Amino acid sequence: IFLKEKNNIMKLKNLILDKDFKIERFEKIDLNYKDKDDKKNDININRKNKNYILSGRTFNADRLLENFIDEDSKKKNIFSKDFNFKIKMDQVYLDDKYKIKNLIGKIYLKNNEVYNANLIGFFSENKRFEFTVISKQEGKVTTLFSHEAEPLVKRYKFIKGYKGGSLDLSSINFKGKSKSTLKIYNFNLKELPALTKLLTLASLQGIADLLKGEGIGFEEFEMNFENEKNLMTIKEIYAIGPAISILMDGYVEKDKIVSLRGTLVPATTINKAIGSIPVLGKILVGSKTGEGVFGVSFKIKGPPKELETTVNPIKTLTPRFITRTLEKIKKN
Repeated sequence: IFLKEKNNIMKLKNLILDKDFKIERFEKIDLNYKDKDDKKNDININRKNKNYILSGRTFNADRLLENFIDEDSKKKNIFSKDFNFKIKMDQVYLDDKYKIKNLIGKIYLKNNEVYNANLIGFFSENKRFEFTVISKQEGKVTTLFSHEAEPLVKRYKFIKGYKGGSLDLSSINFKGKSKSTLKIYNFNLKELPALTKLLTLASLQGIADLLKGEGIGFEEFEMNFENEKNLMTIKEIYAIGPAISILMDGYVEKDKIVSLRGTLVPATTINKAIGSIPVLGKILVGSKTGEGVFGVSFKIKGPPKELETTVNPIKTLTPRFITRTLEKIKKN
């Protein structure tokens, strides 16, 4: 097959399809075109024995990442057999701002899913991107590390105005159930409707205004969660920053209900509470702890588009909150 439209060219050699029009194998594919984002794509895939060598100068992975996040798109099967790809790309665009250079590695597709993978590339000399998948009888282990978290996190529609940070994700999947830990470091949030509303209801207007203005910085965000079919169980979310810290848990059933509860505390209150601990408090916080205000407990519940938020002031922090905060402070 040879297609040409102006300067856009697509060549396919010895393409074999099964009766359901899924790809069984091919000899060669050459793609040289500009996409809807006006990005140049220059890719070659050549079959060598049982492997396929994917190489080229540039590739725009923007839409590919969107499809990866979209659960419905993951169900599309285009291959009738297993495929083993060896990859060597000079540049891979994640969006208009970020691109990975010298991306190399392997991806093995089994039953139209990533069964094994090992990819590494670089945003710059000191900033890398790594993605691995290891499948065994006991399950599948997936890890993703990116020195640049922004091109990945900003794709989630409920987060707006996200800036900076690095991302570290690890996940274990066994018989359709996954356990995951997501960590994001040193980032800034400018818009997050649920958090803005919560801060306003809690009468922490100064922090709410900061969120809508310059944004709130966080030093670390950690989320431990499990997925099984359409249910996400959030074991714990803990975020700590110069302005506020948040601890919460709950569950989300896709397109049906969201149920979250937690504690939100301004940084001055955390310093005051930890500072009151004999000896240890003075070491960690110092003698000037500030007056601060008390924190709030909250609940967010309801259908995704009709969430109801309730807030109650708290006079004492839970031992769990103080323990988690101490863990982070001591680690840093």
